[in-house]
Amino acid sequence: MTLAAGTRLGPYEIVSEVGSGGMGEVYRARDTRLGRTVAVKVLPSHLSASPEVRQRFEREAKTISQLSHPHICALYDVGNQDGVEFLVMEYLEGEALSNRLVKGPLAFDQVLRYGLEIADALDRAHRQGVVHRDLKPANIMLTKSGVKLLDFGLAKMVAPAAARSGASLTTLPTQTGRDLTAEGTILGTFQYMAPEQLEGRDADARSDIFAFGAVLYEMATGKKAFSGRSQASLISSIMTSEPAPASTVVPTAPPAFDRVVRTCLAKDPDDRWQTAHDIGVQLRWIQDGATSAAPVSVGPRRRTAALFLPWLLAALAAALLAGVLLRDWRRSSLRAAVTRFLVLAPEKTMFTPPGELSSAQMALSPDGRTLAFVANPGGARPLLWIRPLDSLTAVPLPGTEDALHPFWSPDGRSLGFFTPTSLKRVEASGGTPQRLCDAVAGRGGSWSSQGVIVFSQSSPTPLFRVQDTGGESQPATEFDVARAEDRHRFPFFLPDGKRFLFWARSTKRENTGIYVASLDSRKARLVVNSESMGQYAGGYLLTVQQGMLVAYPFDEVSVQLRGNPVRVAEGVLTGNPPGYAPFSVSGSNVLAYSTPSAKSRQLAWFDRSGRRVGTVGEAGDYSTPRLSPDGKRIAVALREESKTNTDIWVSDSTRGAWSRLTFDPAAERAPLWSPDGSRIVFTSGTAGVLDLYEKPASGSGEPRLAVRSASDKFPTDWTRDGRYLVYHTFGASSTWDIWVAPTDGGKPFALLASKFTEAQGQVSPDGRWIAYASDESGRFEIYVTQFPQKRGRWQISTAGGSQPWWRGDGKELVYLGPEQTLMSVAVAADDAFQASVPTALFKANFPAVVPAYWG
Repeated sequence: MTLAAGTRLGPYEIVSEVGSGGMGEVYRARDTRLGRTVAVKVLPSHLSASPEVRQRFEREAKTISQLSHPHICALYDVGNQDGVEFLVMEYLEGEALSNRLVKGPLAFDQVLRYGLEIADALDRAHRQGVVHRDLKPANIMLTKSGVKLLDFGLAKMVAPAAARSGASLTTLPTQTGRDLTAEGTILGTFQYMAPEQLEGRDADARSDIFAFGAVLYEMATGKKAFSGRSQASLISSIMTSEPAPASTVVPTAPPAFDRVVRTCLAKDPDDRWQTAHDIGVQLRWIQDGATSAAPVSVGPRRRTAALFLPWLLAALAAALLAGVLLRDWRRSSLRAAVTRFLVLAPEKTMFTPPGELSSAQMALSPDGRTLAFVANPGGARPLLWIRPLDSLTAVPLPGTEDALHPFWSPDGRSLGFFTPTSLKRVEASGGTPQRLCDAVAGRGGSWSSQGVIVFSQSSPTPLFRVQDTGGESQPATEFDVARAEDRHRFPFFLPDGKRFLFWARSTKRENTGIYVASLDSRKARLVVNSESMGQYAGGYLLTVQQGMLVAYPFDEVSVQLRGNPVRVAEGVLTGNPPGYAPFSVSGSNVLAYSTPSAKSRQLAWFDRSGRRVGTVGEAGDYSTPRLSPDGKRIAVALREESKTNTDIWVSDSTRGAWSRLTFDPAAERAPLWSPDGSRIVFTSGTAGVLDLYEKPASGSGEPRLAVRSASDKFPTDWTRDGRYLVYHTFGASSTWDIWVAPTDGGKPFALLASKFTEAQGQVSPDGRWIAYASDESGRFEIYVTQFPQKRGRWQISTAGGSQPWWRGDGKELVYLGPEQTLMSVAVAADDAFQASVPTALFKANFPAVVPAYWG
């Protein structure tokens, strides 16, 4: 059945036919309610009588509805009118890849760009259990915003006991046509089908990887990977032959690309890349310039890899500082000798800085002889410490409480560091720190030989600069709108003291990486894509890729990579905070880096006197634990051993029998229970910005976007009546503000927003009051105001405080006070709010007095 222009399917008015295929006819239509153009896909009338086809059509709707990704065509609606079943999808303007390939191969940089986008989209689908089963150029649209994968109509939800299709070569339909497509027992298009599909065996994500390899080959060469004069000869080609290497057809295709395609097209699924993410990693290496040799493997490395680097390597763990000493490579062409050593952390301290979501923070002096680091004494606020590497003693620097991200002056006599509200400097020999300027939760600084400090803040801002004597800070970089940047962080000056590297985050993943800028200009250019910051020394640019600390040969004059990266160390985690990697390099070719202990924290129960009365499960790398409303379960962010990011896990509150709730490769953290305990909200960086997602606590279903905005956000409370979700996010003044999102779909609104930080909002059980932490007084204190409309304000703490919590009956507030002491305040709130004088309960080994969930 062909629909005429003007036909209405519900609120959708048909404008024109776009095309048709075996599983549906596609029309351009207008959504009369929203006034937007959409695509409507209709099940053809000649197939509507088939229950199997109708089931497949319904499956397509359910499948697409679970996929949300910038490179997957979005599903808006599903409908049925007068027996006509239809889908309403995003209308795409562009050109099908199949039509573009008629004109010839793509430029190789386009092959890599489109390949990375396809890999990212497939990775998302596969992680949600969705296999496309019919990936081909005709199902890939080229738009202004990149590729879009179309037609998951042949997709199949992968289940543990998925039934086999039962098809075999004897049941293949015999239909002619340019692409030899057919609708039948075997689903897919022959040129791109994996051998196991042709044999009628189950298709899984690796079948899509085979098709992806064929698409990559065709984009690069303009030729199909497999061909035949008949179905039989085509099938024989797929089952037995290999395409000619792309590099022999197109000289611009490097041998590394041949390896990527060859592995995709392996006949045995076990011999292929096992995930689309793996392919993306390989394509990224090629794009970054690793074209003269095989790409870096994502598998295990040999332990000798670090021997090629001329540095002293110092590795921090939860309680240890380990190192490797290598002879100066510039004085000898022979392999350098290696000496490894261990250094204990200062007594009764940990290399854990403020906030349980952060990685160890350190800075090597320019001469490589002294290490500055943040250490957290038990029961006290964290301090900066100085440790000469030829000494067994580390010395704390008084007055550096709550220090963050230290960095050295070029002469090695002073240190710059951040507090939660400012940038400061202090002499390495000690003395009173000097405040230089405002800086909210700084995220890295670098000190130029020209007397200028460039630094970043936790807020979504570019970099700033200030004289090393102090004063008003000024912008040092600017966001590139076209690159969709929202963070500039962790600058590092090159030896000329004028140009500096920094890490930029973009909502477009291909633009996230290490950039170079100058004190003479706010403009910047990309040096290399990377998930973390970069630093330079001795002709190498160091950064962390996929949990590996790597070193790129680097020309500091042209600021260009000069070759393939060398792996230095594994298990170096990134992302806490975003863009940070725990390593530091000096101009004298000394390198320190940190690897975490996977069992660094123990969940435990304490009574009001501070006596430990029980534990939950084994020790692990836990953060942001939350108890369910009935007290029977715990949700927590957990980083598994060998993993680089955290996922949300759920356990009973006594035995520690854990089950994993989230599976996205991005970090998920800060879980929050719904009032009835049936759902969990958490923050995830899957879309670049940290947004809020919701998922059933049972683990069924897929995460649903709850709150999205341009700034990072962290959930802190869900009111008992279920009406409001409370979170803090960056406001216009570049500080944390407390926002409220109505759960009925209403527009989120700012409850507490000022030039100061307001965070950690906790609503009272009766829903009338909200407690929160603010630094308005110059340090964090606990305040209470009315909710959901702010009226009145009462200060609860008297000597500093963070992390407020209400007792279940609303008659007591507890918070973390000075010297890591858990404080208690009795409250009464009949007609007016009243609070008692705070009293100490016990000293707790909790994160320091800094608002939690900082990004």
